[in-house]
Amino acid sequence: MQAKDILGEGEKANLTPMIDVVFLLLIFFMVTTSLIKEEADLGIQLPTNTPAKAPDELPSKHIVEIAPDGSVLLNGGLIASGDDGLIVLQGLVNTLTRLKASSDRMGAKTIIVIQADPISPHYRAVQVLDACAAAELKYVSFSSL
Repeated sequence: MQAKDILGEGEKANLTPMIDVVFLLLIFFMVTTSLIKEEADLGIQLPTNTPAKAPDELPSKHIVEIAPDGSVLLNGGLIASGDDGLIVLQGLVNTLTRLKASSDRMGAKTIIVIQADPISPHYRAVQVLDACAAAELKYVSFSSL
């Protein structure tokens, strides 16, 4: 079907509404682009050179060693000898409590690492764990020698 058949012989297409729509679209896009430019400017001030933060201090780590004869050493110092039998390690509890208090004042974690010899008596490891619980220490782990 050709345009002559639709419009007839003497009629012409009216382009005025189409031109009106084009002008309206042009005005719409001109207004919205100016709004987008205003939104892009947020007025953020970027930071200038600031001094670096001091690195965090490492946690306070203490090693409790259990020798094959049952002796208990804290950071290399003897706490209880192997012939003490099944007594509670009260000296270890007191020392761990003092260590925890000093670490808390510094704001550091108190970490206890228990290094038990494979042939050491197991009750000593349980006693050391009980001493850590009595001193309210939360970060306790085991390590091999």
